[in-house]
Amino acid sequence: MENCLGLLRIHVERGVNLAIRDVVSSDPYVVIKMDKQKLKTKVVKKNLNPEWNDNLTLSISDPHAPVHLHVYDKDTFSFDDKMGDAEFAIGPFIEAVKMRLAGLPNNTIITKVLPSRQNCLAEESHIVWKDGKVVQNMVLRLRNVECGEVELQLHWIDISGSRHV
Repeated sequence: MENCLGLLRIHVERGVNLAIRDVVSSDPYVVIKMDKQKLKTKVVKKNLNPEWNDNLTLSISDPHAPVHLHVYDKDTFSFDDKMGDAEFAIGPFIEAVKMRLAGLPNNTIITKVLPSRQNCLAEESHIVWKDGKVVQNMVLRLRNVECGEVELQLHWIDISGSRHV
């Protein structure tokens, strides 16, 4: 972790209106990938609007590398079915962390990230100062699937001995 800038905690909150991949439902889980790192949430059985509430933590060495998110339907006797994917950039979030803000009123909006053809945002995403930390909430519209969104929250964790942002 000699080139590590810090840790990005991704709180995978929930899925909304996910695609059906079994007879009437799905057993969804999320896989987060960045560079060579790969993390996954728990499986939520028979639910198209799952509440994962899982924290996944990535070590960040390249703030320009995109984060890839994949949703799958867990199957027992065959390969897991794809339920869509998305990706997002952490650049704007890292820039807000670099500002080393302190003393701001709670819930102050630092910056906004707008949906565009270059990102998978379903709606405007706010990077805010909350409880002494920089936090970003985002809703990602899944690609390569008929429907579905995933809601996330990003948190930054400084670690001692890192290069810091």
